[in-house]
Amino acid sequence: MRRAAVAVAAGAMAVSLAACGSAKEAKGNDDSSSTSAKKGDDIKVGLLLPENKTARYEKFDRPMIEKKVGELTNGKAKVEYNNARQDANLQAQQVDTMITNKVDVLIIDPVDAKAIQNSVKKAVDQGIKVVAYDRLAEGPISAYTSFDNVEVGKTQGQALLKALGGKATKSSKIVMINGSVTDPNAKQFKDGAHSVLDGKVTVAKEYDTKEWAPDNANSEMEAAISAVGKKNIVGVYSANDTMAGAIITALKAAGLDIPVTGQDAELAGVQRIVTGDQYMSVYKSYPQEAETAAQMAVALAKGESLDSIAKDKVSSTSVKDVPSVLVPVVSLTQDNIKDTVVKDGIYTLDEICAGKYKAACDKLGLNK
Repeated sequence: MRRAAVAVAAGAMAVSLAACGSAKEAKGNDDSSSTSAKKGDDIKVGLLLPENKTARYEKFDRPMIEKKVGELTNGKAKVEYNNARQDANLQAQQVDTMITNKVDVLIIDPVDAKAIQNSVKKAVDQGIKVVAYDRLAEGPISAYTSFDNVEVGKTQGQALLKALGGKATKSSKIVMINGSVTDPNAKQFKDGAHSVLDGKVTVAKEYDTKEWAPDNANSEMEAAISAVGKKNIVGVYSANDTMAGAIITALKAAGLDIPVTGQDAELAGVQRIVTGDQYMSVYKSYPQEAETAAQMAVALAKGESLDSIAKDKVSSTSVKDVPSVLVPVVSLTQDNIKDTVVKDGIYTLDEICAGKYKAACDKLGLNK
């Protein structure tokens, strides 16, 4: 798939999240060819994704990673896949299975970034390199790729302020419905959003949503409406599209039509943007992220250096200076649907404008 035209090279961002620390703090697991035996294309790649409630993992991430691994290995590599379905204990068992099956490298998007640490160490102790995907897993990982998650939150916050316009005053009340505390990305999204919103509007109610579950987000929105008063809420920060849909259901039930943010550019989210029910989403180039993870995994499995792939360094609480690629993000609104998800081949206009969405698409000129 083509990368978004608006996405600049991640290496050019020169982003470094590495924190200062003592010499005793762990370094990223050495990825040089001197520590790994050289292998050919006949490698085994383990892929563990965290959940299937969010559409992106099965629709985009998995097939894109599998395709790129195949391209890089002349179709000789085998990808062993499993999904944890938002269960950290299940994911730990899946890591054990990957170890038993003797994969050469493991790509893992952790359900719980801290809880996975022991599993990561167990895999590394068995000679399996680990690529942290989308979420920064704790433990001796060898590589990491994700998006600039603080920038995601800033992008959402800036979009919400733009949507509010003159209603964005210090006394204006918004509700923030964030992601799960077990996901380190959720904190970064929240921090980025607060850096933009604080002092510009008042956060009247804020929630950290267990498991990113839409049912929980719906209940939180209902509770916020009851506590703050529906006439007093001018906008909602939602950390992703799946929750945004549930939040909008609660808002509509209360007779409210106010700006709501999102993230992931899910098809349902894009369609809500078309109709005006959702103001924006954050479009992230899944092809670039997935292909980068595949490149890292294949290189590590073959005992090759990551120097030509990863230009950034990122640190967690357990490991420092991990070779990383941070992919930039784009604010997706009615104005740039064609230039992002359509241009990149994520969705076709026929998919977006199907059925009841055709009239709204016609009104926006999307079908021209």
